[in-house]
Amino acid sequence: MSGLVPLDYLFSLEQHGIKLGLENIRTLCAALGHPEKTFKSIIVAGTNGKGSVAAIIETALRADNVKTGRYTSPHLVRLEERFCVSGKQITHSILSDLARELKEVINNLQQSGQLQAPPTFFEVTTAIAFTWFARSDVEVAVLEVGMGGQFDATNVVTPIGAVITEVNLDHQQFLGQTLSKIAFEKSGVIKPGIVVVTTETKPPVLEVFRRICLERAARLIECQKQVTTDVKIQNHSTELKLTTPRATYGPLKLSLRGRHQVQNACSAVRLLEELNGILPISSTAIKTALTNTCWPGRLQLLQAGPQRHVLLDAAHNPAAASALASYLAEMYPQKLPLVFAASRDKDITGIIRVLIPHITKVICVQLKTTRTWSSTALNESIVANYPSIASTTSDSPQAALEAAWLEQEIAVAAGSVYLAGEITHLLDPSANAVEGRPR
Repeated sequence: MSGLVPLDYLFSLEQHGIKLGLENIRTLCAALGHPEKTFKSIIVAGTNGKGSVAAIIETALRADNVKTGRYTSPHLVRLEERFCVSGKQITHSILSDLARELKEVINNLQQSGQLQAPPTFFEVTTAIAFTWFARSDVEVAVLEVGMGGQFDATNVVTPIGAVITEVNLDHQQFLGQTLSKIAFEKSGVIKPGIVVVTTETKPPVLEVFRRICLERAARLIECQKQVTTDVKIQNHSTELKLTTPRATYGPLKLSLRGRHQVQNACSAVRLLEELNGILPISSTAIKTALTNTCWPGRLQLLQAGPQRHVLLDAAHNPAAASALASYLAEMYPQKLPLVFAASRDKDITGIIRVLIPHITKVICVQLKTTRTWSSTALNESIVANYPSIASTTSDSPQAALEAAWLEQEIAVAAGSVYLAGEITHLLDPSANAVEGRPR
């Protein structure tokens, strides 16, 4: 691998797969002079909605002139999307330089025996994020957990606060087969004495969070008990009036579509309010975040021509598909054709089951990444499990969309972040897609 250019080197690390644990990232951070200790951090865990919550929090901080860092995953089109300072993505040049630097550090650590196992892609990109944030004099970094929490590379920080969104079944091969076990893994972000906000309502999950917070003297804020919301959906937009123990926001128009974004917004607002003694953020900045946050690939309506649109959503598990289904039922009662792709570790029957009442047919596609199901395998599974829905295959996302548009002017595309990325690049070739989109 010594001859690889920096970003090719990064993507080559995907061969090491997913390894949960903090030993590698701790070793890397120590060798880099502990960049993760140079800024305050907020960490966001959960199953779905993590990126949306992180984006809202970071937008609010930036609106009050806090110098922010934001680290999220995965990306849709370009690796650079994962790393932002003050709302601006890292440049290709800086990312390449940092990757080259990390490669040298890793080689030295391996030669000296300090690094016992090769680092994963996610561990190295996390170290890159910390390094760039430190050198950019970031004041507060908002970090989205990649997977789980307890052993995720982001969890090497000591955050001032955390949000844990709803917990659902996903990545069971790594996190456990029950909600309680998955909740325990995600509760690893709860550090002694911090404030923790959750949107969870399921008793088994809340029981875990309450117990861990009690053990670690952390303060748990349960959003459902703390806020009232008045929600109206008009012209595909969500109008919200939010009342918390500290303030009332709105009525205002949420920039992120869908009723499920209301809870994401509530968790972001409550955390910012409860951190006021450490990190004072004005109500004006919070309102700006609620009305201006942009988070692509989540119920994003893209225009592909004079009378052609795609409703793009990264829903990749049954819980996320349920949020999409609710939106389709409310906004598109006539039902839409679905362009569908999925990674091999996803519950495709569960995803399709919740979407079936809201779609006219499924067009299965295979993506460029090696991690996805073939279009044939997807189609066979859908035909076998749901014979009542029309299902077919297509050679590419472009061909699948063309087939969908023959039926209606609007198609919905969902099932994979990879699919969202390929369609985004398809409709905007200037996005400069980078091969490989791990994690």
